[in-house]
Amino acid sequence: MKIWQKNDSSTSEIVERFTVGSDRGFDMLLAKYDVRGSLAHTAMLCDVGLLTKEEYASVKEGLEAIYSEIEEGRFSISPECEDIHSQVEWMLTQRIGDAGKKIHSGRSRNDQVAVDIKLYLKDELGAIKYKVLELFDLLIHLSEKHAGSLMPGYTHLQVAMPSSFGLWFGAYAEALTDDMEMLTAAYAMTDKNPLGSGAGYGSSFPLNRTTTTRLLGFGDMHYNSIYAQMSRGKTEKFVAYGLSAVAATLSKLSMDVCLYNSQNFGFITLPDNLTTGSSIMPHKKNPDVFELIRGKCNRIQAVPNELTLLINNLPSGYHRDMQLTKEILFPAIEALKSCLDMAVLMLRHIEVRQNILADERYRYIFTVEKLNDMVNSGIPFRDAYRQVAEEVLSGSFIYEKSSLVHTHEGSIGNLCNSKIAERMKKHR
Repeated sequence: MKIWQKNDSSTSEIVERFTVGSDRGFDMLLAKYDVRGSLAHTAMLCDVGLLTKEEYASVKEGLEAIYSEIEEGRFSISPECEDIHSQVEWMLTQRIGDAGKKIHSGRSRNDQVAVDIKLYLKDELGAIKYKVLELFDLLIHLSEKHAGSLMPGYTHLQVAMPSSFGLWFGAYAEALTDDMEMLTAAYAMTDKNPLGSGAGYGSSFPLNRTTTTRLLGFGDMHYNSIYAQMSRGKTEKFVAYGLSAVAATLSKLSMDVCLYNSQNFGFITLPDNLTTGSSIMPHKKNPDVFELIRGKCNRIQAVPNELTLLINNLPSGYHRDMQLTKEILFPAIEALKSCLDMAVLMLRHIEVRQNILADERYRYIFTVEKLNDMVNSGIPFRDAYRQVAEEVLSGSFIYEKSSLVHTHEGSIGNLCNSKIAERMKKHR
């Protein structure tokens, strides 16, 4: 019997299969958070007199036992139970009796799942933050290590001006600082307690939501009970924007690596054991890992739009559509974590080619260097520009590449990595 069932009548099996869908699988990710929510809620119920101390002691012991089973991998959701909330309440009631039937007082499955998802997302954002910091530190290290290794810079996919691997690696490190701002904003929105909003309209029980906010470790609460329910979907979308920001950086980095690893560029190489071969071409060393990072991260960037399409035209209040946010967002979280792990693994073994700009094909990359030298000697910029352009057209352009002097902030001679690291420091 379902916890909402009023008599012996049962929902059609085909309807039940459709409405439950894949929810039980995703609910397993929420299991320990559901128990944490129930522990906080029942402690509060005891404080306000809706559970006796004896009942609460029994409930607490039962819930902690279930939590241990979840942590040890000995927990599952039975086919007879719709979701994690039903499973926990059913198990508790079977073990401790009538006290287990009282734990739902003053709440709805709507605020239960809302608080479960908030707690889950807080932990997942913390895990992603750690992985982003790991990648950031590696990029800063590579930037410093290869600060003097020059490479071509491109605009319109044409050779443009001198760049360096230090500048290239550092660019993606700084990109992650902006991405972390997005993740931090998503965390701040997630760090608000919806428990106690019930079905969206509060309760006539004397609930103490400040207590559950403190016990669950939230920084604040959603005060308005209707908005607490409206935050469902909106919270997930904010998190998705944070994931999307990181994914965009990883995707662009992966595209660069795929280009620079190709024979036409040949700027970098990857070890044989981190690449794949071809079934027909013996010479191939394919950067499949970065291609898959690029593909997965491009899909992740679609998640905010998918969530928008799901929730965009819903009025206030709870709707079953919200159930689908889990199957959109949860796999994206796992995909991004794996992409971050693989990016770190691959970049730890990347090899940078030296003396790239000595190749004749890059001689015009120094046109701006020669132009600037002429300006520094007193020739007006437009006159110097025309003279260098004429040399290029006539094929007479020559520039002695003895040294490059770039001193301004963020140039190849002044990477400002310490400033970039300082910006990221506030997120550690």
